[in-house]
Amino acid sequence: MTTEDQRLAPLRARIDALDAEILELLSKRAKAAQEVGHVKGDFVSPVFRPERERQVVANLIKLNQGPLQNDGIAAIWREVMSACRALEARQTIAYLGPVGTFSELAAQSYFGQSISGLPCASLDEVFKSVEKGAAQFGIVPVENSSEGAISRTLDLLLDSPLHISGEVVLSIRHHLLTKSGSLDGVTTVCAHAQALAQCQQWLSVHAPQLQRQAVSSNAEAARMAAADPSIAAIAGDPAQVAYGLQAVASQIQDDPHNRTRFVVVGNYQCQPTGNDQTALVLSVANKPGAVYSLLAPLAKHGVSMTRFESRPARKGTWEYHFYIDVAGHAEDVNVAKALVELQDTAAFYKKLGSYPRALG
Repeated sequence: MTTEDQRLAPLRARIDALDAEILELLSKRAKAAQEVGHVKGDFVSPVFRPERERQVVANLIKLNQGPLQNDGIAAIWREVMSACRALEARQTIAYLGPVGTFSELAAQSYFGQSISGLPCASLDEVFKSVEKGAAQFGIVPVENSSEGAISRTLDLLLDSPLHISGEVVLSIRHHLLTKSGSLDGVTTVCAHAQALAQCQQWLSVHAPQLQRQAVSSNAEAARMAAADPSIAAIAGDPAQVAYGLQAVASQIQDDPHNRTRFVVVGNYQCQPTGNDQTALVLSVANKPGAVYSLLAPLAKHGVSMTRFESRPARKGTWEYHFYIDVAGHAEDVNVAKALVELQDTAAFYKKLGSYPRALG
């Protein structure tokens, strides 16, 4: 009678042989990447080009015939490219810290694991770190599917000289965490204000006795809970692992499809890929029909608007800035024509960046 090990032996041998072949090919790819790095060095070109890496993954997905799923292909090649990129120069990525935040997870999801993370105490510090050259890129949350835009990020995008060069969307799953895994002796629940808002219904039903305290990040709340048994934290898996906490309850977000979109900011400006979007900030004169006139060039040139967000201009005069995302790259013919007319129409105009849309 054939045993399980006897049947598995030839399959394992084949997998070992295939792994050896894959390793050999990865080494060849790494050497080719090093040669690319030498050429880039001669021309002082950037190490990381988001649009090129996105095209690599998109092409592989087109070639994929299974059984690997497309998200698996994307994850594998993200790490391959990250490791190869690190042979040229390890990129420093600023994010809202401390260790264990969703922002850190977004950085790893976008750039891969072969980076040097730079945790920052605030969103302002993320921008300043990139502007001063302490990091090549930063990654910041810009909107949540439940609670809308991250106001501070919008203000910083308006004032900063940095450009948006990419985006990543994460599913956000919040857990109620303590040192003991229970609420015995717990009096306060801490989290970022957005997380508290995203879990307010659950808290009102299941833990109404807890005082709610907003802190700079969910990971900071987890750090506090690890040091103080009277504190519970709302945070995700990375923070739970990083600070050794136990779950009182899992996935307590009010919206089971809760997602947050993050944008990558830096000095790099992406070239067109064929699947891009362009982010703008506009304002108009305070007169009837001004917003309609402002958006007319988009309709005229067949440019789709994918996002429209208003934000007070902070001048005390009831003026607003409009944050608009449109489909396409600023160099696409129809988009370029629309943008020229927008600049003539708008009282204020700023292009935040044209960048590849997130895969999936």
